[in-house]
Amino acid sequence: MQLSVTNRGIIKLAAPISLAILIPQLNFLTNTAFLGRLGERELAVNGLTGVFYLIMSMIGYGLNSGIQAQMARRGGEGDDAGLGKTLTNGLMLGVISSMVLMMLAMWLAPFIFELSLHEQSHVVSSINYLYIRIWGIPFLLLVQLMNAFYISTGRSKFLMYGSLAGTATNIILDYLFIFGKAGLPVMGLNGAALASVIAEAVYALVMCGIFYFGRMYRQFPVFTTSNFDTALARRSLNVSAPLIVQYLFSIGGWQVFFIFVEHLGQRELAASQILRSVFGVVSVVTWAFASTCNTLVSNVIGQGKQNEVIPVITKIAKLSLLCTAVICVPLLVFPAEFLALYRDDASLIAMSLPSLRLIVLATLIMSLSTVLFNGVVGTGNTMINLFIEVTCVGIYLVYCYIFIERARLPLAWAWGSEFVYWTTLFIISFLYLRTGRWKGKTI
Repeated sequence: MQLSVTNRGIIKLAAPISLAILIPQLNFLTNTAFLGRLGERELAVNGLTGVFYLIMSMIGYGLNSGIQAQMARRGGEGDDAGLGKTLTNGLMLGVISSMVLMMLAMWLAPFIFELSLHEQSHVVSSINYLYIRIWGIPFLLLVQLMNAFYISTGRSKFLMYGSLAGTATNIILDYLFIFGKAGLPVMGLNGAALASVIAEAVYALVMCGIFYFGRMYRQFPVFTTSNFDTALARRSLNVSAPLIVQYLFSIGGWQVFFIFVEHLGQRELAASQILRSVFGVVSVVTWAFASTCNTLVSNVIGQGKQNEVIPVITKIAKLSLLCTAVICVPLLVFPAEFLALYRDDASLIAMSLPSLRLIVLATLIMSLSTVLFNGVVGTGNTMINLFIEVTCVGIYLVYCYIFIERARLPLAWAWGSEFVYWTTLFIISFLYLRTGRWKGKTI
């Protein structure tokens, strides 16, 4: 379980993760394109509710990122039994967390949307959508945990199988439910929500099936006891809690961004939903290398090789920048054609083009900053991660308030906030890693 930190080893771990992330992004692209055929209102509402659900999912991601760092550390130490015990406790924590998140979403969604949105039709549609969508949270948290297990044990190739099954299910059901095909009623936006819930259940079933039928429970024994290990749970939460708060700030800032854009108008909000999808597609490789960096940093520390941490992060950052630049080239050459995949509306495309160019620039900076930031996560010093995130989001929100809410500048200025955020994240993460204060952290 001591992972390779050569270029080949990094790519071997990151490539399956990239494909596993890309497949759902293609699904998101298809989903946005389907809703774009219905109208701008559906695009706008999907943007608002999508970010709200992303907040819920990122809380789970924060929990499981902390557990992933622990599992990778146990793997580096050669403690298979301890890794299996961490996985078991993570499953129990996931069940509890998903129930809490569902209740919070049901209570908070009406309050937030009623208070912040200007269009009453947006409020009603958003709440109806979310009351269906939140039933996918338990399956999502289970998927995130199993993904963390496969990444931390060097089995990232398995992520592709579950991702492919879930995405294929989602695309097929999106088409049937949204447009009312095969004798089904036309469900529109709510159909997209129901399709996503079923797809997440399929995804979770496949990921657990791989673990069971692959007999991995023999090497990593799970549920050897039915008792909940509170001491291990406390250690998991000590690592994860700052990450959870960090992601709340991060995606919460994006929710505020979309609320401010909604104040600019429905057309701006619809364009931003398309741009969010584009941003997700071009950042696929970046997130894969970031997850790889988290795992490898924790693993090499577990091997007692702290002197390799900075060289590993540097190597991954260079690969991330190179791969992201290659992906961005087609967007710069054929921007209008790519945007037309979502909605064939010349004026909407023209409005989106300046923002798209800014997104490309922000993505290149993100390819470095996200890797560095996840290098900090891998050291286990997650309170520092929280400090960095709060600082970056604070600067981001100040920018959004001044340039979007107060000045009401064109949409491109709004998306310039991504450039501000990722640049700030890069600078602070770089400076912290150079200090060496992360050395000696135990998790």
